Amino acid sequence: MTDGLSSKIKSVAINIRKQREAKNYTQEYLAAKLKISQNAYSKIELGYTKITVERLFQIADILGTSITGLIEAGKSEAA
Repeated sequence: MTDGLSSKIKSVAINIRKQREAKNYTQEYLAAKLKISQNAYSKIELGYTKITVERLFQIADILGTSITGLIEAGKSEAA
């Protein structure tokens, strides 16, 4: 993975965390909604786990935002 792509993935992961915290949701809450363990969810937020488009849609839905909202905000973080 190139450094540029890696930093974009990290910035999306960071934005997911920021939006979760803004809603006062815990990692445990999102993990339960996604039907995964809290540890697996934590790895998503840390950028250790590659997430599918389907999973990104699920996260966006739970957070009440759009995928583009997660990506665009992530893009501005990386800039």
